[in-house]
Amino acid sequence: MCYHNLYSTLTIQQTMKKFTRRDILKATVPSSLAMMAIPTIIPSTAFGANDRMRVAVIGINGRGKDHIKGFMAQDNVEVATLCDVDNVVLKAGAKAFEEKYSRKVNTEGDLRKVYEDKSIDAVSIATPNHWHALAAIWACQAGKDVYVEKPACHNVFEGRKLVEAATKYNRIVQNGVQLRSSVAIQEAIKHLRDGLIGKVYMARGTVYKWRPDIGDLGKSPVPEGLNWDLWQGPAQAREFSKNYVHYNWHWFWEYGNGDVGNQGIHETDLCMWGLDVGLPETITAAGGKYLWNDCKETPEVLSTTYNYPKQGKVIQMEVRPWMTNKEDGVEVGNIFYGDKGYMVINGYNDYKTFLGKERTPGPARNAGGDHYKNFIDAVRAKDKSLLNGPIETGHLAASIAHLGNISYRLGRTLHFDPSKETFIGDKEANAMLTRKYRAPYVVPDKV
Repeated sequence: MCYHNLYSTLTIQQTMKKFTRRDILKATVPSSLAMMAIPTIIPSTAFGANDRMRVAVIGINGRGKDHIKGFMAQDNVEVATLCDVDNVVLKAGAKAFEEKYSRKVNTEGDLRKVYEDKSIDAVSIATPNHWHALAAIWACQAGKDVYVEKPACHNVFEGRKLVEAATKYNRIVQNGVQLRSSVAIQEAIKHLRDGLIGKVYMARGTVYKWRPDIGDLGKSPVPEGLNWDLWQGPAQAREFSKNYVHYNWHWFWEYGNGDVGNQGIHETDLCMWGLDVGLPETITAAGGKYLWNDCKETPEVLSTTYNYPKQGKVIQMEVRPWMTNKEDGVEVGNIFYGDKGYMVINGYNDYKTFLGKERTPGPARNAGGDHYKNFIDAVRAKDKSLLNGPIETGHLAASIAHLGNISYRLGRTLHFDPSKETFIGDKEANAMLTRKYRAPYVVPDKV
């Protein structure tokens, strides 16, 4: 049917209901339509339900709260379902949601049931680290697009499997490293590429967070409302301890990756982005627990060096947990070193440069961005090339942190083949690139 006949037989409102907003914006408006009286601002009710994106947030106690806020702030997006294995947290989250947004929200305790819901377009994963990759892989297999918190994976093997799943199922998968969408940081990277500070040979990431003694609370009964089996998921089963739930799991190898694999992922990602490198060839690490006699398993202090001999570049990562100096004003951030100057990135949205022997202040900027919007835009366009934090970079940023942890745990320098993502002639180290999974929560060799 030609446009002339179409518009002569249907009203403009009826026509609009047949198209999504995406269709309308992409279409070339025919002359016959242009002659009609169309309002400049088309009401949202004119667009079909297919254009409204429904998101489920999985894990709502910590970062999940920001996910809810971030997605609810997007145009024509609704958080339709909240999911958490702790029913107490889930009820409180649903109540807070209803009070803030004046509407009810669906709740679910098992992410697998969320994936069965055909009305959910995308999921946002803010679980503990040991669940990130498997939850995202299952989502890809269920046909959902995914926003997954950092680190994208708990180990190197499952990070690569997540990349494969995103490709195989053609899903949009964004890693939750917000600085990738910062206008200022994007500008800073351009300066590095354009040679503002000359040949950039070193990047330094700093993580100086206030991490206190967590004591040792021992074992105790599982709290009412918590599905402890599902919370543990891919990890090997342990008796419940209040030291694990809800935040301090970061400091236990079964669930977390220490601070280099927590806050440090922002910095490892930016180091690699700024230097324009992938995984390293040589890894050294040193550190330990020097302050507290508590039950943490991961190191409080960790210094890691990642060497790139072929590119003539090096990354340093420094984790300190307590009293410390700042480095050029930075507690959490990055410093890039070149032969003509250096660049300081403080947090997620601020950079400064200092040029020449006199350290003369150069270009600087403080400006943020919206990582959630970037994800939504890519999903709507069905174009992963629009992503600022594609899962491939998420895998690499997490993996370099895992390599540092492996070097620390083995107590020796390691040699790595970046193309194969394996250690060279080192069975002990290679065994630590993956983990023993607990059925049915298994990351498969073939996704």
